[in-house]
Amino acid sequence: MADFDTTEQIQESLDSSPFSAFCGFRIEEVHKDDGRIVMRMPMRPEMERLAGSGQMHGGPIACLVDTAACYACMLVLDHGVPTINFRIDYLRPVIDSDLKAVARVRRAGRTVAVADVDIFNDGGKLVATGRGTFSASAG
Repeated sequence: MADFDTTEQIQESLDSSPFSAFCGFRIEEVHKDDGRIVMRMPMRPEMERLAGSGQMHGGPIACLVDTAACYACMLVLDHGVPTINFRIDYLRPVIDSDLKAVARVRRAGRTVAVADVDIFNDGGKLVATGRGTFSASAG
């Protein structure tokens, strides 16, 4: 069983994934007591909706929601959790901005875990919200 208790342990897990490393995810805060994680993702030219627009495509934003929710659940459950489902609401465009995800576990039961995620731009404006549902069983 892997440890997912500290910023360093979670960052190491993220960095071990080539895709997550490409996305540039960075863990800023870990709050195991209330199942909360704060994660950042930089804007990259490869994430633009249209070349030179500065507007981030919805796919990377959705990936940030899924990943932040997943790691928040892993923090609480102490093991990996496969995604069952997730949804996202895009509230405003992201233009030339890194993103901050604040993920919080709402329920971690025997079979299912649920986490909500708020996504903010550099100006602190809420740009998207999402919810992930994950399989909570360890095997």
